[in-house]
Amino acid sequence: MNGWDSIRSSTRSQQGTSQNLSQRAPSRTVTLGRVQPQAPAFRTIFCNDRDANYAHRYKGNSISTTKYNFFTFLPKGLYEQFRRVANLYFLMVSILSATPYSPVHPVTNVVPLSLVLLVSLIKEAFEDWKRFQNDMAINNTLIEVLQDQRWESIPWKKLQVGDIIRVKQDGFFPADILLLASTNADGVCYIETANLDGETNLKIRKALERTWDYVTPEKACEFKGEVQCEQPNNSLYTFTGNLVMDNQTLPLSPNQILLRGCSLKNTEFIVGAVIFTGHETKVMMNSMNVPSKRSTLERKLDKLILTLFGTLFTMCLIGAIGSGVFIDRKYYFLGLSKSVEDQFNPDNRFLVALLTMLTLLTLYSTIIPISLYVSIEMIKFIQSTQFINKDLNMYHAETNTPASARTSNLNEELGQVEYIFSDKTGTLTRNLMEFFKCSIGGEIYGTGMTEIERGVAERKGIKVEEVKTSSDSIREKGFNFDDVRVMRGAWRNEPNLDACMEFFRCLAICHTVLPEGDESPEKIKYQAASPDEAALVLAAKHFGFFFYRRTPTMIYVRESHVERMGKIQNVSYEILNVLEFNSTRKRQSVVCRYPDGRLVLYCKGADTVIYERLVGGSDDLKKVTREHLEQFGSAGLRTLCLAYRDLAPDMYESWNEKFIQAKSSLRDREKKLDEVAELIEKDLVLIGATAIEDKLQEGVPNCIETLSRAGIKIWVLTGDKMETAINIAYAPKQMLLGKLKKGQGDQVEIARFIKEEVKKQLKKCLDEAQQYFHTVSGPKLALIIDGKCLMYALDPSLRIMLLTLSLNCSSVVCCRVSPLQKAQVTSLVKKGARKITLSIGDGANDVSMIQAAHIGVGISGLEGMQAVMASDFAIAQFRFLKDLLLVHGRWSYLRLCKVVTYFFYKNLTFTLTQFWFTFNTGFSGQRFYDDWFQSLYNVIFTALPVIIVGLFDKDVSSSLSKKYPELYKEGIRNMFFKWRVVAIWAFFAVYQSLVFFYFVTVSSSTSEGSSGKMFGLWDVSTMAFTCVVVTVNFRLLMICNSITRWHYISVGGSILAWFLFIFIYSGIMTPHDRQENVFWVIYVLMSTFYFYITLLLVPVAALMGDFLYLGVQRWFFPYDFQIVQEIHKDEANDIGRSDLLEIENQLTPDEARSYAVSQLPREISKHTGFAFDSPAYESFFASQLGIYAPQKAWDVARRASMRSKPKPIKKN
Repeated sequence: MNGWDSIRSSTRSQQGTSQNLSQRAPSRTVTLGRVQPQAPAFRTIFCNDRDANYAHRYKGNSISTTKYNFFTFLPKGLYEQFRRVANLYFLMVSILSATPYSPVHPVTNVVPLSLVLLVSLIKEAFEDWKRFQNDMAINNTLIEVLQDQRWESIPWKKLQVGDIIRVKQDGFFPADILLLASTNADGVCYIETANLDGETNLKIRKALERTWDYVTPEKACEFKGEVQCEQPNNSLYTFTGNLVMDNQTLPLSPNQILLRGCSLKNTEFIVGAVIFTGHETKVMMNSMNVPSKRSTLERKLDKLILTLFGTLFTMCLIGAIGSGVFIDRKYYFLGLSKSVEDQFNPDNRFLVALLTMLTLLTLYSTIIPISLYVSIEMIKFIQSTQFINKDLNMYHAETNTPASARTSNLNEELGQVEYIFSDKTGTLTRNLMEFFKCSIGGEIYGTGMTEIERGVAERKGIKVEEVKTSSDSIREKGFNFDDVRVMRGAWRNEPNLDACMEFFRCLAICHTVLPEGDESPEKIKYQAASPDEAALVLAAKHFGFFFYRRTPTMIYVRESHVERMGKIQNVSYEILNVLEFNSTRKRQSVVCRYPDGRLVLYCKGADTVIYERLVGGSDDLKKVTREHLEQFGSAGLRTLCLAYRDLAPDMYESWNEKFIQAKSSLRDREKKLDEVAELIEKDLVLIGATAIEDKLQEGVPNCIETLSRAGIKIWVLTGDKMETAINIAYAPKQMLLGKLKKGQGDQVEIARFIKEEVKKQLKKCLDEAQQYFHTVSGPKLALIIDGKCLMYALDPSLRIMLLTLSLNCSSVVCCRVSPLQKAQVTSLVKKGARKITLSIGDGANDVSMIQAAHIGVGISGLEGMQAVMASDFAIAQFRFLKDLLLVHGRWSYLRLCKVVTYFFYKNLTFTLTQFWFTFNTGFSGQRFYDDWFQSLYNVIFTALPVIIVGLFDKDVSSSLSKKYPELYKEGIRNMFFKWRVVAIWAFFAVYQSLVFFYFVTVSSSTSEGSSGKMFGLWDVSTMAFTCVVVTVNFRLLMICNSITRWHYISVGGSILAWFLFIFIYSGIMTPHDRQENVFWVIYVLMSTFYFYITLLLVPVAALMGDFLYLGVQRWFFPYDFQIVQEIHKDEANDIGRSDLLEIENQLTPDEARSYAVSQLPREISKHTGFAFDSPAYESFFASQLGIYAPQKAWDVARRASMRSKPKPIKKN
């Protein structure tokens, strides 16, 4: 017997109901993926009865979003840190350093590991503490609960399932609530779901008529209902349940449910019963973490770390083999007697080699940069919070929306994006819908011209004349229509008068819009679920059918000019049924009764859906309207078809019974409602079509052009018509793929036929594309494919062909695609082509696409915040992608590449000096440096400068980054983190380590201190370490493109920190000091001339190779950014402070803001030394013009002879 059923049966026995439920408990089955709960299929809640609900043990209303608690913080936090290979490795080395075989003190490895872990744990604790404080504030918010016939205030966390609560205006709902009663008429309340999905337009919710009276506490105490509903789930827009009252079952829908996080508006208060609490509420079940994403650079970094492990193992193996070979009793001065310890016993050379391997492992452990990960995390965090989030160029003043980096893991990935997948509506366009044109009874109305029509005309060389608007034209937000034939009642003179009336009535009746404010055309406001709906109702108002009032069962329309000019009449239409719109149905229908008893079904929806359901006949009207739809689509307009059907009362009554049954069903309610809707949404009569304009966002064309020049390919994935999609993403040559019509007959046969047709089309297009590639200057290609064909093209057998064709096109447009198909296309390129992808969208239907790409960008627009909540970065406008990618992305990539390769270089250089020393010690594992030198090298003496470079280094300014978008291609090609780059750094690390070791050791063999003593090991190693610290810090300055005061402070401070440390460390000796030999070393060294000449010559000799290489590279093989640096090296800004103030006083507020951005403090550019003329100017500019012009190194001499002085900047 199932536990849930036993509880329910025992509870119901207390209520005097049947006890048979326990005997027919179904078997429990669990499926992975989408789980369909079967035992029990629904939960039973007893309203206003805590005792009855207690047996079910429902979850409380307290929530916790923290990652740790007091007891789990340390173990769980340490577990998270040791999941990193480098940290685990250092833990192992720290343990080894505590053994007798270790040549170094445990402090050498324990100190840096402890510092790294401490910083990471403090960061984790700080973030979790903020979450905890937020949770406490929410859990302790007060709410009024019904207790003993009065309202008592208790914290949210003490709320229980079944409680009756009261929520006042502007208050938030503490749990998922069943609406029982409202102070508004007819049990209606208004809610705002901004916290849920970001939508600020009000939604209407309506209580069941049976519960309208439970407003006062005395009346509410009498309510004893039983709610049978679905189990908790994360579907925000569905709810299935029944309310059982007095042996009567009443169906519940999402219209009666108030979700946690929403707020009450325009209603004094509501009374409701708690259904789901705490972590079982729908909003909490949706708050899952976004899929964890790691950047490509981070994955390559793992490979570099593995390479370092391989290098470490090789070095240890060489030392171990050398030790086994070298060890011999003939070296009598080593005292290798019979009783010598195992590590130096010549009788067992294998054991000697093995133990030496462990010794060298601890000695060379510094080759792995322990502070690399924590440094990169710190750099990325600051880049996100201080640079991206606070960039005024990405701030949208109209909506007061700054850019937001929701994760700092992917900053550098923004600098390597090759493919952008974009939604259209609300992303490329403004999502501000305006009624623009319409087709009624086969006649087009509306005289305007869209932006896209102008663009098409300009491309064809047609001169566009400005369309003159009529003198009495009406302008209102959402209505941009002008045609004297229908405006101001003129439609009464049209030959299709009846069609016009049906068209306007359909607009005024078939919707879910809520009117607000005064019931006058001038002052009324419409609250709509989407901007489209508001635009259509607004259009009806201007055509003389003014919708001004709504009740749960009635719609009131003020109709003017129906019979004669000047006459106005208020008409009430009874709304019998609403068949709601969803992404599957793609249509919305309303069954209404006229005052004279006429029953009509009005339907509006996508043309493909409506045309399938039209009654036979009127072929001319269908054909003409279809042509109009294509014409509207070509102009970039959003289209809807309008149709109606007169219903016979008998037929309607029989259908309504089925509808009520489907609405009361607890299982598969949505599916059953769709099936019932199919029974009545047929034999429709076509009225006409609407065309709504959604203008492109400001700066979109320029942004797309700039990104294309940067080597980024943009794919548009949209649900719009093919014609609209083509014109939005125009390309010089287009190949239309898959204009296939749905046939009649066997579905399996049709599917097989379509798949074959798609295969033929793909092959044909691929062959055609290949021919163009072989031509010298072939046109750019674009691929257009619709959702139906894409479904077959994504088949495993055709997927490779589709990918090959797509990658050879400069742009791809997928139209009529579903959210799932958007994600599939994104994954196809991400996994199939192994290219860096970015998805950008603004609606809930873009979430799967955003999460499928390497980087997800959400537009905080009018379609809600679901896309933003699932994204990695959030911006307000598509045009801000230019700054996000070309500026911040590119800078982050360059900086982090430098940080990683520099870490690799400095640790390899330091460790190799120890390695060369091993050859001079008989491979014994004798340490070259003091333990504390080795401990603090990474965490103090070389730590800060590299972080400063990771934050402030700039090759070119942000304006030049956008002026020369071709610079971005270096990131796409990953020019700065290739194995070739790593090999060059490794070569110079080997060279410098040889200079450090042999220059210092050889020169010091003939040197002596002021007392006449020869320099010993600690004198030599301290001298060598000083040279290492100075050299690696100066080497960092050589890779900087720009130097700020922070660079000087960090590099100077690091070198100064070393000298302060060694002055103090070598000047103190304690009885427990293991390193007594270091005592007074620095003072002895600095008393000799040898110290100063060595400190001068060794860094110069070590850096000479780097200097020559960088000079030759910049002169003969420059990167693109170095060419741009040379072009602009003589530019200077010599405007005085008084001039700035004068300019600022003359600007408008918007201009002043832009000017303030341009005047933000910038560092002085120091292009590290090589102001040579570059041989690659011609090839760089040729590439900008699309011409192949290989660079010629010998052109340098020619241009050097022609070099002229830079012209001075003229002052006005």
